[in-house]
Amino acid sequence: MRFMIIIKASQDSEAGVMPSQELLTAMGNYNEELVKAGIMLAGEGLHPSSKGARVKFSGDKHTVIDGPFIETKELIAGFWLWKVKSKEEAIEWVKRCPNPMPGTEAEIEIRQVFEAEDFGAEFTPELREQEERVWEQAKKN
Repeated sequence: MRFMIIIKASQDSEAGVMPSQELLTAMGNYNEELVKAGIMLAGEGLHPSSKGARVKFSGDKHTVIDGPFIETKELIAGFWLWKVKSKEEAIEWVKRCPNPMPGTEAEIEIRQVFEAEDFGAEFTPELREQEERVWEQAKKN
């Protein structure tokens, strides 16, 4: 099972405050543990929403909205993509994580990633083949 581990933003992360050397070291060590355990597939920190944009869809119309975005508690400061046996295993790993926002409350959300078999009969053999081709090409890029 794959899970996206979502680190919620804080006022500091949205203000562009960079993590301390101490936190970078702790996170680096934690990431090493994840890799050694064979569960980390990807992981990155994100720039503040002031450097981002959203595209709103309304029918066939698209509207671009530039950041920053107001609701800090709903924003993402970083993520990991993990492959683990269960949600419970993901929870146990998150509980070992250093506080990503020292000096304040922090929140990490755990969300399961859809797998091909989750889509049922609507995900036809042709669509599965297309997805495999796309991912093979993406790996080459």
